[in-house]
Amino acid sequence: MLRHMNRTTLRLRQELMEEARTEARRRNITLTALIEDSLLKELARAKAAEPRDWVELPVGRHGDGLNPRLNLDSNADIQEFLDEGLPLHKLR
Repeated sequence: MLRHMNRTTLRLRQELMEEARTEARRRNITLTALIEDSLLKELARAKAAEPRDWVELPVGRHGDGLNPRLNLDSNADIQEFLDEGLPLHKLR
């Protein structure tokens, strides 16, 4: 199955373009393939970094339900449980 391809013009710094061409040759791929792959990876990274409106609740190690240390009756306990192991700058 052929994908529809768009043509476009990009304006890149000369040194960046030369570096990209060199990397594409090193990988034995086209410049287009290098740019596509890099763009796909960057978009996936950006999407993964987006804040979520939900939080996954930790479950037991064997898929047997919620972790028994998690007290769902206390917001403070839930927050403390979720914060465990996070570096201090992430807790602020």
